[in-house]
Order: sequence, then structure tokens, then C-alpha cells
Amino acid sequence: MARRKRTSPVLAKAVRRMAGMTSINPNLDVGNGLTLPSFSTLIETMRTRENAYNSALSNLDKLYREMLETERDLGDMAEHMLLGVATKYGKSSVEYGMAGGVPKNQRRKGLRGESTTSNDAPPAFIASANGNGSTNGTTNGKTVAATA
Repeated sequence: MARRKRTSPVLAKAVRRMAGMTSINPNLDVGNGLTLPSFSTLIETMRTRENAYNSALSNLDKLYREMLETERDLGDMAEHMLLGVATKYGKSSVEYGMAGGVPKNQRRKGLRGESTTSNDAPPAFIASANGNGSTNGTTNGKTVAATA
């Protein structure tokens, strides 16, 4: 998603004020260095800086998209390099492990039919061991086993 470009409400207000003041006198001077030409110069400086900022955001968006594309390419190539090492040396080789893979003979083997979550849910309440009448066996969200 592209970053939002900035528009200055202060700049828009200043441009409207300058248009009104120009109709009074194009060289208006209200004292203390407050002149219409200096006001106009500051407006143009703000407009230039706002445009530069918005251009920088556009360039940053472009660089970000390019970086993400390169990152995807790098991930793909890293995976292909590892598969190349596996093809050349085998998935059980020391070289495969050195390249960042887990050698086939060192992988954990789960028991057939065993899943990571147990089908037997623990009891919702466990009797308290200290006999204070509380039947909630949880402490900070963790189930506590009763000891006799």
C-alpha cells in the first residue's frame, strides 16, 4: 500500500490569504518585515518542500516494493540452493546439514496416530489440595495438579 501523500492545510490557507492581500496592494508592507513578497517567497518554499517530501515518499514506496521482490527471489534461491545440495549429496549427508537443512536421519519421528493436541481434555476443575474450599485448580491461567 502506498504511503499517503501530504497536503498542507496551512499552505492552502496562506495561498487564499495572499490572493486577498494582493488585491489590497501587490507590495503590501504591514511593518516588522511582514511584506507580501516575503510571504509569497515563504509560500513557494513550503510548496517546494511539500512536493519534495511527496516525491521522496513515492521513491520510498518504489524502493520498498523492489526490496520485497528481491527478498522473495532470495528466499526462492536459498530454497533451490538447499535442494541442490540435497540432490548432490543426499538429505542424510553432513553437507546438507552444513547448508542449513536438517539431515533426514536426525529428524524427529512422531508416533503414528499421535497428534500435537490431545483428544482427552483435562478436567475443568481440580480439587484444591489445601482444603480452602476452592475447586478452581488454576493459577495464572495454568492448571495446577492437586497434591495430597
